[in-house]
Amino acid sequence: MAIDFTLAPEHEAIRSRVRDFIQDTVKPALAGTNDDERVLSRQEYLTVILGLREQAKSLGLWLPHMPKEWGGMGLGHVELAMVQAEAGKTRLGPWLLNCMAPDEGNMHTLLHWGSDEQKERYLRPLCEGKVMSCFAMTEPEVAGSDPTLIRTYAEKDGDEWIINGHKWFISNARRSQFAILIARTESDVPSGSSGATTAFIVDVPSEGWIDVREVETMHGSTGHSEIVIKDLRVSDDQILGGRGNGHRLGQARLGPARLAHCMRWIAQAETALDMMVDRSTTRYSHGSMLAEKQGIQWMIADSAMELYQCKLMVLHAAYKIDRGDDFRTEVSMTKHFVANSLNRIIDRAIQVHGALGYSTDTPLASMLQHARWARLADGADEIHQMRIAERTIAAFKDHGTTWSATGALPI
Repeated sequence: MAIDFTLAPEHEAIRSRVRDFIQDTVKPALAGTNDDERVLSRQEYLTVILGLREQAKSLGLWLPHMPKEWGGMGLGHVELAMVQAEAGKTRLGPWLLNCMAPDEGNMHTLLHWGSDEQKERYLRPLCEGKVMSCFAMTEPEVAGSDPTLIRTYAEKDGDEWIINGHKWFISNARRSQFAILIARTESDVPSGSSGATTAFIVDVPSEGWIDVREVETMHGSTGHSEIVIKDLRVSDDQILGGRGNGHRLGQARLGPARLAHCMRWIAQAETALDMMVDRSTTRYSHGSMLAEKQGIQWMIADSAMELYQCKLMVLHAAYKIDRGDDFRTEVSMTKHFVANSLNRIIDRAIQVHGALGYSTDTPLASMLQHARWARLADGADEIHQMRIAERTIAAFKDHGTTWSATGALPI
């Protein structure tokens, strides 16, 4: 049998090194901080986290998702899952290893779509951790889940393009030195078609790139910016991946990026479950420990079963990506299920903690605020359900069975 859920010894060693680094170095260095941000001056805080980044490099834990020729660890998506699931135990973990969103997805995009010149100018400093980036696609006027409706428009003017439009929820925009911007370039292609848009690399700041505000969310201001683009000029050589390929590039980027989110969410869900069980085994009430009460046991059991499903789904979807198979259905299923499980598991952990869980004395309240975003990011629940249903119906029409739409597994 080819199915084997064990890691090769060298990959198990990597996972152990990541776990030890997060538990023994990162967490103590950030202890006593507010949402992982030490109550120090900004400069002192930056000194701490940049020092942790250098330690990650020295331990060989830098860029797990990138090829070795770009300074990375050369891991596939299955191996990346183990790294992200350990790094994601803290908010800064993926950033310290330089495998965080949106930079991780942008690195993959530049690696596969960029010209040699674009790779040297943008990808190399991104891999070296010298710059940060953003991906500017979502717009407030049209449904974010349907990028074919994009209204931001680029008009050809000699060897340049003049871009006008409106973007929002552009994560990391205020920290970025460049953006991958999706704009409509083909006026003769009907709205709703996949060939109407083009990806441009935009240096930030640039004249015409107007940072309006950081959008306040239910978990605060966390770098999701609203951007107005007014007469922004870019040259032809700033096109990424060829004219008319914006939608194709975006979709190719989002599939693996969705799964990487799931890997990090598993870390948060596991943290919440650990806290739930710890609380239940130390809290005494009405004649026994909480862990001895059936109502609490059911919450623990439901959470453990869901987390098991999450891990299996992530591993299988990652396996399909590594094999070069069509992974769209599996990633959609995984993204939907893991995002919802994350919310349920954290909510149960809060319930077991009682008023303590609702307070900010534990990280659970903040975790739940962040988790709610998971059901919207990279495609709302309902969009994924629609696509899953479409592919399931198509599978039955084509083959007389839904087998290929449920993982095409050998059972």
